[in-house]
Amino acid sequence: MRKTLVLVLLLAALTASAQIGEYRSDLAVGFNGGYSLTDMRFLPKVTQNMHKGITLGGTIRYTCEKYFNSICALQAEVNVNPMGWKENIIDYNENPVINEATGLPEEYQRTITYLQIPLLARLGWGREQKGFQFFVQAGPQFGYCMGEKTTMNFELEKRNKMDRVNQVIDQDTMAVQLKFDYGITAGAGLEYSHPKVGHFIVEARYYYGLGNIYHDSKRDKFGASNFRNIVIKATYLRDIFRTKKKI
Repeated sequence: MRKTLVLVLLLAALTASAQIGEYRSDLAVGFNGGYSLTDMRFLPKVTQNMHKGITLGGTIRYTCEKYFNSICALQAEVNVNPMGWKENIIDYNENPVINEATGLPEEYQRTITYLQIPLLARLGWGREQKGFQFFVQAGPQFGYCMGEKTTMNFELEKRNKMDRVNQVIDQDTMAVQLKFDYGITAGAGLEYSHPKVGHFIVEARYYYGLGNIYHDSKRDKFGASNFRNIVIKATYLRDIFRTKKKI
């Protein structure tokens, strides 16, 4: 009797396991592009507007399982993303600071171009091969600074220091000290799939950098100098192979 009960329980567990998780081995590759909005978390604070740029890259996605109604996948990308900051140079009345030498409002922007690799765990709900699917994804992201560029309309030696509400100016002359960047990224979006055409994806994603671009000891200028980045992007993927043929 005991052996029979154990056998029944084992068969029930195996049956439940088979019903809960449906195996997948689907691979898709493609490309992505989007609009990138960035600012920096500086301590001490630097007043800013959003830095804007275009990000481009490649995407690979492996779908491994359907668990209940959730479609589970892993996704990796290699992207080039121009991040940085654009200073909002204002006076104590929140008016633009005028440079005495040029007679123009002072403008300063730093663009730091990164090669980024996000590694994402993805959950989707909806149609797999033909129709719409909503998804969320999150994971770590790693980046490396490939170069930086400064754009400004005044000479640093002749900047208007007197009228600035924000007197923090060290960042204007400091190059990136820590080229390796890392943090957490998460996003949500909508995908339309067609078995003969491929996958069309739109997504909004947020990245919070855990690393700084400058050293942050007590002797250094900044206690924090990390990225905060929003990307609105579109992705196209084409199936390389699929294990599930029915919709």
